[in-house]
Amino acid sequence: MDAKTGQPCLKRTSLSRKEYMKAFKKTSRLREMWDIFRRNRLAVIGLVILLIFVLLALFANIIADYNTVVIKVDPANRLMTPGGDHIFGTDELGRDIFARIIHGTRISLRLGVCSVLVALFFASIIGASAGYIGGRFDDVVMRIVDIMACIPSMVLAIAIVASFGSSELNIIMALGISTVASMSRVIRSAVLSVRDMEYVEAARAIGQKTPKIVFAHVLVNCVAPIIVQATLMIAINIMNVSALSFLGMGIAAPSPEWGCMIAGARNYMRQYPHLMIAPGLAIFFSAFAFNLVGDGLRDALDPKLKQ
Repeated sequence: MDAKTGQPCLKRTSLSRKEYMKAFKKTSRLREMWDIFRRNRLAVIGLVILLIFVLLALFANIIADYNTVVIKVDPANRLMTPGGDHIFGTDELGRDIFARIIHGTRISLRLGVCSVLVALFFASIIGASAGYIGGRFDDVVMRIVDIMACIPSMVLAIAIVASFGSSELNIIMALGISTVASMSRVIRSAVLSVRDMEYVEAARAIGQKTPKIVFAHVLVNCVAPIIVQATLMIAINIMNVSALSFLGMGIAAPSPEWGCMIAGARNYMRQYPHLMIAPGLAIFFSAFAFNLVGDGLRDALDPKLKQ
C-alpha cells in the first residue's frame, strides 16, 4: 500500500507502463467494488452466511462421516430432541440431523450452482444472438422464449424429471432449462444496451466475425447484470431442488437432501417439530444469503454508484 495515496502499490520493475496502468486500474476497480459492497451491511451478512455454508460443504466429511453418521440407521437413538451429542436432535431412524444438514449442503449447492451454469450456457447463446442480430430473428426467438416463460418453471422441471428420471444430472438439466427463459431476457436486454457501442463498431470495422464480436466484446461487457441474475437464480433453484425432493421427484432417500428430510418428517411434525425446522432453516438461510449477496453485487457492479 502507498502511504500517501492509500492505493495498492504494484512493482514497476517487471511491467511496462501500459501493463502497469492496466493492472493498477483493475486492482483499483476491484477495491472500489469491495468498498461499495461492504457498505451494504445486509450483503456482508449474506456473504458471511454463504461462506459458512461453503465451508460446511467443503469439510463435511471431516465434521461427520457419511456412512457411519449420516445414513446409518440407529434405532436406539431415534427421535431424540436437540441437545447433548446431537445439536439438532435425531430423525425417525436415529440419524443425526446436524450431520445430515451439513452433507445436504453439498447437494443443494452443487445442484443449485450447476443448474444455473447450464441455464447460463443456453441463455447466453439465445439472448446474445437475439439481442445482437435483432430484426425478425429477434422477434421469432423471443416469442419462443415467451412461450417457455408461460410455463411455470417448477411445472416444467417436474415434467422433465418425470420423463427422464430423477438422477442428479436430470435434475440439473431440468432446473437449468426451466430458468433459461428468464435468463435469456436479462442477457438480451444487456446486449441491446452495448451492441452499438464504439468498441463493437470498431470490431466490426476491422472485420472480426460475428461470434467473436458477441462473445469477446459484447457479452464480456454484460457480465454485471448476468452475475447478479445468476446469483438470484441459484437461490431459486436451491428451493426448487428441495421442492422436487419433497414431492418425491428429486433426490431420493437415504440421501440427506433438505427437501427429502422435510418429506420424511411430515408424519412427526406435531410431536417432533425440530425434524422439519432444522432443514427448513437451512433452505431459508441459504436462499436468503444468495439473495443478499445478489443485492450487494447489484450495487457494487452498478457504474452509477462509482465515486
